[in-house]
Amino acid sequence: MIISSPNDYREAARRKLPRFLFDYLDGGAVSEKTLTDNVTALNALSLRQRVLQGVGAPTLDTDVLDNRWAMPVALAPIGACGMYARRGEVQAARAASEAGIPSTLSTVSVCAIEEVAAGASGELWSQLYVLQDRGYMQNSLERAWAAGMKTLVFTVDMPVPGTRYRDRHSGMSGPFAASRQYLQAITHPQWAYDVGYKGRPLSFGNIEAYTRRTMKMDDYMGFLGKNFDPSIAWADLEWIRETWKGKLIIKGILDPEDARDAVRLGADGIVVSNHGGRQLDGAAPTVRVLPEIAEAVGDDLTVLADSGIRSGLDVVRMLASGAKGVLLGRAYMYALATDGQRGVANLLRLIAADMKVTMTLIGAGSPDKIGSEHLQRVDRVVSGKSAI
Repeated sequence: MIISSPNDYREAARRKLPRFLFDYLDGGAVSEKTLTDNVTALNALSLRQRVLQGVGAPTLDTDVLDNRWAMPVALAPIGACGMYARRGEVQAARAASEAGIPSTLSTVSVCAIEEVAAGASGELWSQLYVLQDRGYMQNSLERAWAAGMKTLVFTVDMPVPGTRYRDRHSGMSGPFAASRQYLQAITHPQWAYDVGYKGRPLSFGNIEAYTRRTMKMDDYMGFLGKNFDPSIAWADLEWIRETWKGKLIIKGILDPEDARDAVRLGADGIVVSNHGGRQLDGAAPTVRVLPEIAEAVGDDLTVLADSGIRSGLDVVRMLASGAKGVLLGRAYMYALATDGQRGVANLLRLIAADMKVTMTLIGAGSPDKIGSEHLQRVDRVVSGKSAI
């Protein structure tokens, strides 16, 4: 298959992966309305085309959280990433490092913190969920800091796993999950050899480092359901802020008041996110609530965003809606599943090229020059004709 655009990687990944893995990555909660709305809401945003603006060749360099990024994009934390490519977390982090952007390691990664830190350089972030076992959380914080990960992404929108019917249909969870996964794996020999065999051990390294117990894929969904903590409140996060001396980003904000609470907590940044439509189906698309949240917090912290981003054009739309930078999720995972580190590197090149074309055509020479003025306001257009 010839890869010509970022979206081509989705079809390539679908062909390569066992169904249970593809559907786990590709799917969302319940009817998947929010998942779909994330993409359609971004596509519905029109940009103002400008001419003769003299912007020259746009640069993508930008300052985010006191660091210089080569483009306003980071890789989001993705659980079980190492099931999609051989030692996938390391490959993704290497691609991000070469591109000059951060990569975030999930709490439930196949590769442990220490393996990723040893295998990749650049700006590495660590993600943490709210779990009932505070000892595990403390252990994760200490290990991340020792490994040089100085930015913590604390994900707060998963007190319980979302209801994902597609996982039950595909065999990721539900009756006979292990047997169904095995049968699907042997019908995808390229994946089975490269990841299932050569990518071993396929345990969850961060959890194993604490529990000293190997966790296989068929244990994964049960662990999620048993260990998340729905009783967590803002006050419970104060020990995180007191313990963690690096940058703290709160991920999963969809309401302006929650964003203000993050300011009061002392967070350095937030990620406006609905978890890619994987948690509350019917929640608002991220880009629709982003402007209000960005306005609510002003310059009190750094606003990042994710959910629905599939192209460089979408990155520009998010920046115009109030984000300082974005996190890629599914988009880079499709590329990783297709061609490992090379796939992610190529995806980032495609996104960068797309951004530069878009920025030239809207008259923005750098990411910090992109703002709401680059969006086409609805009241500028009446019945399909330009308002006069």
